[in-house]
Amino acid sequence: MKLTGNRMFNVLLLCVALGLIAIWSLCPYIWQLITSLKPSEELALLPPLLPTRIDLSHYPAVFHEMPFARIMFNSLVVVSCTTAFCITIGSLTAYALAKLRFRGKIAVLGLVLAVSMFPPISIVSPLYMIIRALGLRDTYAALIFPYSTFAMPLSIWIMTSFFREIPDDLIRAAKVDGCTPLQTLYKIIFPLAIPGVVTAAIMVFIYSWNEFLFALSFTTTYATRTIPVGIALFPGVHEVPWGDMAAASVIVTVPLIILVVVFQRRIVAGLTAGSVKE
Repeated sequence: MKLTGNRMFNVLLLCVALGLIAIWSLCPYIWQLITSLKPSEELALLPPLLPTRIDLSHYPAVFHEMPFARIMFNSLVVVSCTTAFCITIGSLTAYALAKLRFRGKIAVLGLVLAVSMFPPISIVSPLYMIIRALGLRDTYAALIFPYSTFAMPLSIWIMTSFFREIPDDLIRAAKVDGCTPLQTLYKIIFPLAIPGVVTAAIMVFIYSWNEFLFALSFTTTYATRTIPVGIALFPGVHEVPWGDMAAASVIVTVPLIILVVVFQRRIVAGLTAGSVKE
């Protein structure tokens, strides 16, 4: 199929626009990467834009100056527990909203949407009082429960949209074979909805990995502090270690990039579920 002059111009214009958007989106990360490779004496100088020599000393310094390995472990524990909880409970809720008939379904969907619309800053104070009264301050639970509350609506909406696309005939066939609703979900529906489940899990993972406000408010020591708070506390009394902070940012962003690259097809499939009617 040959492209006409106008069509070729439109395709070229689209490619240029997408390239500019990609460069714009990647600029902050590229800048952090460049900063992490600059010698300390060049961090406050501009120009040169690029380092005159590659200095990798900031990367080991991240782990020597503070317990960054412990901070990464804390984030991994909190994020894993939050993701597992949201997918387990969210899949049950999404299945009920998508496939079961009951009164109040619209009200439940509205409640889920309402919870997702609350700005976190507006409830930090009451949440802090509750967590302190329960003796959960500076524990993993103090982060897992609030994270799950705010990430759950997103996972429910994504999985509900995907579950709706699965034919009802499969559910009826499972009932004929003697499956309970729970068995139908985890033996029939869940395997077919893997793109939506993976999408929900990755979105919850990214949200929990990057969350800052609750982690700053509900943790006080490095025993439970997560990555965003750890990086924010890098600056000392008399200096700001830009190189170390940039290196830490690069280190913690790499896992997210790998995650998205590996599962990009499933993410696209999950996010576009229900957008096209056959």
